[in-house]
Amino acid sequence: MRMLLIHSDYLEYEVRDKALKNPEPVSDEQKKGRLDEVLAVFMSVEKVDEINPEEVVEKAITEIEDVAKQVKVERIFVYPFAHLSSELGRPEVALEILKKIEEGLKERGYEVKRSPFGYYKAFKLSCKGHPLAELSRTIVPGEGVSKEERNIALEKEEKELVSYWYILTPEGELIEAEKFDFTGHENLKKFVNYEIHKNRIADREPPHVRLMLEQELVDYEPGSDAGNLRYYPKGRLIKGLLEQYVTEKVVEYGAMEVETPIMYDFEHPALEKYLNRFPARQYIVKSGDKKFFLRFAACFGQFLIKKDATISYRHLPLRMYELTRYSFRREKSGELSGLRRLRAFTMPDMHTVAKDIKQAMDEFKKQYKLSMEVLRGVGLTPEDYEVAIRFTRNFWEENRDFIVELAKIIGKPVLIEMWDQRFFYFILKFEFNFVDNLDKAAALSTVQIDVENAERFGITYYDEEGKEKYPFILHCSPSGAIERVMYAILEKQAKLQAQGKKPMFPLWLSPIQVRVIPVSEDVLDYALYVAGKLEGAKIRVDVDDTGDRLNKKIRKAEKEWVPYIIVVGKNEKEQNTVTVRRRSGGQSEMQLEDLIKEIRSQTEGFPYKPRPLPLLLSKRPRFRG
Repeated sequence: MRMLLIHSDYLEYEVRDKALKNPEPVSDEQKKGRLDEVLAVFMSVEKVDEINPEEVVEKAITEIEDVAKQVKVERIFVYPFAHLSSELGRPEVALEILKKIEEGLKERGYEVKRSPFGYYKAFKLSCKGHPLAELSRTIVPGEGVSKEERNIALEKEEKELVSYWYILTPEGELIEAEKFDFTGHENLKKFVNYEIHKNRIADREPPHVRLMLEQELVDYEPGSDAGNLRYYPKGRLIKGLLEQYVTEKVVEYGAMEVETPIMYDFEHPALEKYLNRFPARQYIVKSGDKKFFLRFAACFGQFLIKKDATISYRHLPLRMYELTRYSFRREKSGELSGLRRLRAFTMPDMHTVAKDIKQAMDEFKKQYKLSMEVLRGVGLTPEDYEVAIRFTRNFWEENRDFIVELAKIIGKPVLIEMWDQRFFYFILKFEFNFVDNLDKAAALSTVQIDVENAERFGITYYDEEGKEKYPFILHCSPSGAIERVMYAILEKQAKLQAQGKKPMFPLWLSPIQVRVIPVSEDVLDYALYVAGKLEGAKIRVDVDDTGDRLNKKIRKAEKEWVPYIIVVGKNEKEQNTVTVRRRSGGQSEMQLEDLIKEIRSQTEGFPYKPRPLPLLLSKRPRFRG
């Protein structure tokens, strides 16, 4: 339990609207109230209090009475105030605890008033302003209960959160998930089953692992902790291009790029509650006698920058971005699986400060479209991923048209997860989820509207009247972790391969875009000339100068998914042409300049990096086997 105790000249309130679907029933008389010369006690009942509610009640009464005696008051105002905590207990438990605290204080001789539970209320308060006038207290149940036991209880509570699952069609029809006809939406059905049953453990290796090893992209690193990988030159090139691409897209959207530390003080007051929630998922490092944790997102650093900034309403929406190389999370070993889930990952992370819910929702929709655009650029269309949108029942009732518009934009049915009350820090969230060949889902793009962390971190802006206000904050990763994008690309290619189709990367991501194969050593000079021309046009090219036979060289290039294979012989050299085999299909003899135009037309607008390996295949090492 969190309490803020304020010795006040008076506190008065007036009920304005319901904050919960089923708030505490109140009479007209109870909708207003006031006490003078009072100790105002603002209270948040937390999930951890459910371990032992009776103990929390007793401790709270003792703390309140102790302060009341110090400031010499006989009147106490018990005021439910959810904003003191992001880990709120269940409403029915919270109300029972508040009632018992009210009764207990009355039994000890105090005049007590309690404002109604489950409502938005306007209030006025006049603080006395002496050294004891403003105090805060934290009540934690269980003298003999360890932090670990409390955290397990909190995690259990989250798992027991009741979700209501629906399918929302682009036409605006909301259908219970078990009643929806999934004909023609088989991938959505797999995603829904995965989400509802939440079986995260991979019982066998997903196909993308074989591909990432065969292509010499990424490998496990036995010399490190599990979930920390090594990247070979081709894999590093793909990863680097993806990092550059997403960053360029976000900066083009209007975000300011920053850089923040990868470790933070374990005892920082604003961060402590995150850390105590899931201690087994953190990497902890020591510096002297101080403990630090390795970040698992860019939130902390960006929030601390925003806290120290002077922000006006004129600056909003204010977007800040960092590509976190790396973020860390100690995932369970059974959940680690190739590139899908890691303990060290690269997360493009943008946070947007918005002045009000209207601006926040406008940004949400824009970032939803931005995420679609980013995924399309890496070769993932809406047919390749499924959409989940998550919110409370109140949000749906108040913003139904907005949610339906999101389904219309994606153009297909989406999964809805709905809660009776808000459990997390966000009021609205979407994810684009890739369903792989093992029917496991992994979130790629996501955006969330955060209504808690501005206050927790002290982030404010000045409105048109010069008043300081707490903004809304949007968390956005338009692609999801870069490694997970690689996983999705490879899993998609594995699906195509299983269908008898040729797997391939988008051309701009292909480590080698063109391979030149001379039919004999006599035309090696012309092969090198062709390669030089292509390289000068910023096309990644190599030359197979090995002594293998022509058919074997072609098979080798095809096995490496090279999009364009150029075979040059005496005829091509004499006519100054090239014979081109396209992985996408077709073969033709053409002028080199025409091939350059064809390739550039497909890669225009995407980032470029030079060839990651030596020009000549004879000069290359093998990294595996």
